[in-house]
Amino acid sequence: MTHMDTDIETRIGQWRGYLSRRPALRPDDVRELEAHLRDQIDGLQSGGLSEDEAFLIAVGRIGKIDEVSREYAREHSDRLWKQLIGPDEQAATAQRGERRSFVLALAMAVGAGLAVKLPWLLGLWGYDSADFILRNAPALVLVFLAGYLLLRRRASVRTWIIVAVPFAVTFTVMNVFPFALNGTTLVLAAIHVIVGLWLTTGIAYMNGAWRSHTARMDFLRFTGEWFVYLALIALGGGLLAGLTLGVFSAVGTNLDVFVSEWMIPCGAAGAVVIAAWLVEIKQSVIENIAPVLTRVFTPLFTALLLALIVSAGIHGSFIEEGRELLIMFDIVLLVVVALLLYSISARDPQQRVGWFDRLQLLMIVAALVVDVLVLVAIMGRIGEFGASANKLATLGVNLVLFVNLAGGAWWHLRFIMRRSTFAAVERWQTGYLPVYAAWAAVVVLVFPPVFGFA
Repeated sequence: MTHMDTDIETRIGQWRGYLSRRPALRPDDVRELEAHLRDQIDGLQSGGLSEDEAFLIAVGRIGKIDEVSREYAREHSDRLWKQLIGPDEQAATAQRGERRSFVLALAMAVGAGLAVKLPWLLGLWGYDSADFILRNAPALVLVFLAGYLLLRRRASVRTWIIVAVPFAVTFTVMNVFPFALNGTTLVLAAIHVIVGLWLTTGIAYMNGAWRSHTARMDFLRFTGEWFVYLALIALGGGLLAGLTLGVFSAVGTNLDVFVSEWMIPCGAAGAVVIAAWLVEIKQSVIENIAPVLTRVFTPLFTALLLALIVSAGIHGSFIEEGRELLIMFDIVLLVVVALLLYSISARDPQQRVGWFDRLQLLMIVAALVVDVLVLVAIMGRIGEFGASANKLATLGVNLVLFVNLAGGAWWHLRFIMRRSTFAAVERWQTGYLPVYAAWAAVVVLVFPPVFGFA
């Protein structure tokens, strides 16, 4: 067997782990399928294909994982029947692993919930509690999520250090910098800390394999699925909070303070970890939701972008409009980029070019046009009112988005014209992730001193 580089080994490892979660497949079956996969890769490489091309074609020849699982289930239906009437030793081991994972996730969720209450728990009355939370809440919550992922993956000491350093720097900077109370640079830094530390958490999810494009794409899938679960938890939590207030109010007990100051903030912090745990153990459920969500919302957001372009053409430039409108447009662009990443992560690389790929290209082009309009508006406001931290931060975000969208449009077009593979589309998006981290670092570390921490 020929030597395979680290990136391909990572992809095979992800494929093997994904296959292992199918209840119809036993470890021997997985090893057999992996041997077939490696033989296919070696044969295709001998024919002159690259490792990436060989891997994708080999996976396609073996068949989709769900189809392989169903095939094995038909041939070994007794396994599933035994699992229904009583778990075998392997299933029992898996259940014990899930219980340990849940206990770990629950402990980390409780820790995250208590961490956001540090000003109250420690009696730090010398601190402004709102200022403390604004400076530290993202780091206090995400550090527990990163810890959960590192412990679950039994990460190496090197990976722990790589993840710990950005968190330590963030804690230091956010508490040492003399930000003005609720100042612009503090708010901007707090927002961009979330981006930077989420990508740092991605290193924990990837178990240190942050150079691997495959691992980065897996992290993008995780991010999308995590957001879906978090949204569902938020809906359920909102209902629970409303019912709690209503029921206790009906019996003459006022729980407004408990719900607003403890239940909601602690629950929201803990939900960040619990959502990740759900993604880890319930991936087979969300896999069926992701493609549906992307196919529903991609046409809707494409229509929204086209409507914005038509509106701008009818009413002229919106340079004179308030910043609130520009912020809303930026939010739309961010959602479009997130939807694009989620769509790419949910797509089967072996699938042929179809109408949805062309619709995605239309959405990207429309987003580019809207981004240009926003950039013109921002530069017009800078020219009229002068530069500020908010304006320059918005300008920078839109430039970062513009380059991402422009590259995405180029590689989508080449893929649709059959001049490139879908792997190139994925590589552009995964390779661009460090740019977001770099821009977040600039806003957190450079903007505050440049603008006097105002």
